Amino acid sequence: MHQVVCRTLALLSCLACGQALAEVAAGRTAPGTDGLQDQSYPVPALERPARIQIDEWGVPHMYAQTHYDAFVVQGFNAARDRLWQIDLWRRRGLGQLSEVLGEAYVDQDRAARLFLYRGDMYREWLAYGSDAKRIATAFVAGINAYLDLISTDPDLMPMEFGLLGYEPARWSPEDVVRIRSHGLWRNVVTEVRRARILCELSMDEARVWKVLEPKWETRVPIGLDPCAVPANVLETYQLAKAPVRFDEQAGMLAQSLLEAQHSDAQLGSNNWAVAPSRTATGRPILADDPHRGHAVPSLRYIAHLKAPGLNVIGAGEPGLPGVSIGHNERIAFGLTIFPIDQEDLYVYVRNRGGYFYDGNVEAVRTVTEQIAVRGQEAREVTLRFTRHGPIVHEGEKHLFAVRAAWLDEGMAPYFGGIEYMRAQNWRSFRESLNRWGAPSENQVYADVDGNIGYKPAGLFPRRGNWDGLLPVPGDGRYEWNGYFDMDVLPVEHNPERGYTSTANAMNLPRDYPIEQYPVGFEWSAPWRHLRIREVLARQPEHTLADSEALQRDYQSKLAEQILARLPSAEGNQPLAHLKAWDGVLSADSSPAALYIVWLQQHFEPALAQLLADDKAALIRPLDFYTLVAATGDREIAPLLQSTLSAAWDSLAAQLGPDPAGWRWGDLHQIEFEHPLLSRFPDHAKQLAMPAHARGGSGNTANSTNFDPANLKVRSGASFRMVLDVGNWDAGSMTNAPGQSGDPRSPFYQNLLSGWAQDGRFPLVYSDEAVNKATVQTIRLLPKGPEAAIAEPQPTAVAHGG
Repeated sequence: MHQVVCRTLALLSCLACGQALAEVAAGRTAPGTDGLQDQSYPVPALERPARIQIDEWGVPHMYAQTHYDAFVVQGFNAARDRLWQIDLWRRRGLGQLSEVLGEAYVDQDRAARLFLYRGDMYREWLAYGSDAKRIATAFVAGINAYLDLISTDPDLMPMEFGLLGYEPARWSPEDVVRIRSHGLWRNVVTEVRRARILCELSMDEARVWKVLEPKWETRVPIGLDPCAVPANVLETYQLAKAPVRFDEQAGMLAQSLLEAQHSDAQLGSNNWAVAPSRTATGRPILADDPHRGHAVPSLRYIAHLKAPGLNVIGAGEPGLPGVSIGHNERIAFGLTIFPIDQEDLYVYVRNRGGYFYDGNVEAVRTVTEQIAVRGQEAREVTLRFTRHGPIVHEGEKHLFAVRAAWLDEGMAPYFGGIEYMRAQNWRSFRESLNRWGAPSENQVYADVDGNIGYKPAGLFPRRGNWDGLLPVPGDGRYEWNGYFDMDVLPVEHNPERGYTSTANAMNLPRDYPIEQYPVGFEWSAPWRHLRIREVLARQPEHTLADSEALQRDYQSKLAEQILARLPSAEGNQPLAHLKAWDGVLSADSSPAALYIVWLQQHFEPALAQLLADDKAALIRPLDFYTLVAATGDREIAPLLQSTLSAAWDSLAAQLGPDPAGWRWGDLHQIEFEHPLLSRFPDHAKQLAMPAHARGGSGNTANSTNFDPANLKVRSGASFRMVLDVGNWDAGSMTNAPGQSGDPRSPFYQNLLSGWAQDGRFPLVYSDEAVNKATVQTIRLLPKGPEAAIAEPQPTAVAHGG
């Protein structure tokens, strides 16, 4: 078996941007917006009057007369459009679900509380910037102002609260930053999996399960017994990060863990910036499309904030102030995950109620808290911590704790965007990234002066005597020695090639001193990055339409690699069907359907079985590098042929005997589902959304990652953005299924059909363009004499499309 292990070690056409946007504007805006009425509401937290102009695509353009009033308006608007989502996010993160949902959520609440930030708030606020606390305070004041409004006008309450029978809670500024468990973190899960593989198999199987980049050989830390790490050691950790489920309460823990285990798989993002020397307009172009789990409502929310010293538009998370992906009047910015290893599992030998550390017995620190439970007495829970972090599992002989950089100061996910969104040039943008802690990201940049750049950012632990790829003993031999300075991470400014791009793949420079700075070795598959670089390299006059086409591109570099290695197709109909294919995973492609069903449902599990026998589940899913190598291995050819025949027969049974009638999109569909739909099916008319066929996979630039078992799309780019830097009104965006989280809103799913058909919508920015697109104006008035002060009106507001 080990010999086998060692051996296995067309751009889519598109309409011109203007024509595409005209078609979208003509037929895919929200129905019912003609009936929207202007509104006026009191917001006592405001210093001066402000307003929100909602455009025909549901994007709020918020205008304030003081800098911090803009964040009051943003909080008010977040509650107006996404109240149930952000209330649930807050309760999940703080461990307060049981208070409104009942005893089934006590375990999840306890897990969440283990991973709250519990450090000094003075240092915490300063980590983000000098005015971070003031921004957060203004933002939650806006949320709370909307809650006060609901108390006087119950018709504004979202329907979900009525269905579940509770009311939203008030916020405090600390809520914004104490919650950490919703970020994308790494790599404690793979540490544990690698330890289990070493225990039950060997390092050879670990290598084919996860190929390390740059080339690297890990070693078992001295003192670690991999078999001492139980398979369920991270149940509490995974539950702390799990989404809230509303299906049958029995088995909720197992369901939540299943969701958590799969939620980060193949998540990623794309971004690029193209220099003026390689664009048709002579201005930079910047594009970004983060890939996350699809949800109702969307994870991202597009917003525009304009006030003295602030004029920024783009996407962020609705429960946070600011914008993390977008542009202001001078610079544009976009992010993707840069996988710094920011976690470790520590294994301790128990002794007398504590654990051995540095030759002594050290006591466990305990915190006792009350968890309110709906309809019952509060539950007392004990949270236990070692010097390294929260204890997530206790065995007869060992304790296990997670050390996480994201529990240190300044690590609230995406909150660091409040600093760089106000930068005005490359120098100030790069300096602001010194305050960015989490998640670790590739940041691309462009500005109106024609500059482009790239810089990763995030806390980078300094491990002196191990590489972070396996758990370590917690006895004092393996400690972090603080963090590396940001300057040790690579940087590009106006690169000679004329563009920069990232897609979560290994993008360290060839001469990067990985031995000195072991940033991480577990990257996303390279196929999206290879395709993006390939396309940008051959386009000396890149256009907005080119960037939009690349974001919806279904060409698979992985498929190209595999097709090139397949044997001759003579006399073999299934093989001939694949060999004649161009590698484009379009929704209407028959070979694409055969390729995915064969590779994912037949060849990959059969190869894992060959490599690991009855332990195959430990090494699945196999690394795609392993699959590529195996398809060219002559001794694997019989397995390849048999699994391809089985896939052919499977498709014939599902889609009919004639391969001309097979379509990848018939198997590969997106079904946006409101979290309460399964629990309240009688409300399907309001909550349900139609399914849509999709092309692609998790390895195409247009990422549509799916569950291998049922092929349904589960993650991808719900939000996309393409910018003509300086000509801001030419920018485009998508955000599926819609901007609003309220099923009663005309903006609840108005963008879904256009998104599913790879359409685009304008991202308007100038006063003139915003006024032309405005369909509703909401005026917000402070309490007292300031309410009489007139709003600034740069131009008359014209309602309508």
